[in-house]
Amino acid sequence: MNKHTLLVALFLVFQMLQAQTETENFLVKKTLHNYIEGSSYNKLKLLESAFTENATLYLTGRDGFKVYTPKEYIGFFKNSIKGKFNGRDGKILSVEVVKDIATAKVEIAGPGRKWVYIDLFLLKKTNGNWKIISKTATKVDTLKEKAILFVVSNAHFYGNTKLNTGNSFSEIVNAYDVFKKAGYTVDFLSPKGGAVPLAYINTSDSNSKKYVYDTSFMNALKNTKSPSEIKTSNYKAVQYIGGGAAMFGVPENKEIQRIVMDIYEKHNGIISSVCHGTAGIINLKTKDGEYLVKGKNVSGYPDDYENKNKDYFKTFPFLIKKTIEQRGGKFHFSKPGKAHIEVDGRLVTGQNYLSSKGVSLKIIELLSSK
Repeated sequence: MNKHTLLVALFLVFQMLQAQTETENFLVKKTLHNYIEGSSYNKLKLLESAFTENATLYLTGRDGFKVYTPKEYIGFFKNSIKGKFNGRDGKILSVEVVKDIATAKVEIAGPGRKWVYIDLFLLKKTNGNWKIISKTATKVDTLKEKAILFVVSNAHFYGNTKLNTGNSFSEIVNAYDVFKKAGYTVDFLSPKGGAVPLAYINTSDSNSKKYVYDTSFMNALKNTKSPSEIKTSNYKAVQYIGGGAAMFGVPENKEIQRIVMDIYEKHNGIISSVCHGTAGIINLKTKDGEYLVKGKNVSGYPDDYENKNKDYFKTFPFLIKKTIEQRGGKFHFSKPGKAHIEVDGRLVTGQNYLSSKGVSLKIIELLSSK
């Protein structure tokens, strides 16, 4: 065997081992997702399927430290409505696989992150299936002082038409990823709460692909908060997400306007928007009755780049750039396909989805300087 053939053979072996490791990681995560979904939606059979029958759970409850069986643990959820989200927001933090054993760390947060637990798991592969054989957990301090509020829309269609629209998935994940990596908590707010429509999902993009399969993240979009659930003192910044849906339901919502201006004026927070999300800031007024955008440098998706011959455009209740300028703002933008960010005090705005990451990084920079 010559040197070249040997290198090719070694490379193929390495690829095969790597693929096998990735497969096992995926299967372990599948079991953990069954645990998360089963306990978050009171699906008892799904929850039970994640454990071996003789698994041991070491937990501290009202009666102190105790050892539980899977059936005893599953009994905690038996009186809840099957399929209804109970507020438990689960997220896989890490997984490590060694042959037929694995360890994993999962975060479980309660409604509004009033409580957060870290679960540690030991898993074993038996009969070709990964099962949890042991679990323990501990309560940790919440990070409410580092929370960001994303504003999204419930609008599924452009105006009163049947033209589909939604919130820009790429803008959401680009911003969300930046904040999560910096240690921030992100909550989603919509006018009606609950599930919101999504648009521009590109699973060829690695970041989008990562989050579209993230159960915790998708649960958050399925269970957005309504205005009545928001405590403004919890948040340091607001970000209005774009997509065609942002033109409907959000800009005129008085409750969201009050929440955002409370965060901005009472709690010295930051207001931000990206692309069509800038529609959300046009009606915001300061406590002295002036429009927030008056005298400020603002960016967003410009009217100049809209396709005025398309049916979607005819449904717009207003034009972003025109309205900003009518209300005293100075609208700025760059060529199509270029990121553009404007920072004016505690107002940070971006032109398009390419600006999402930069807007979020600027928010973190401003918060850090404070």
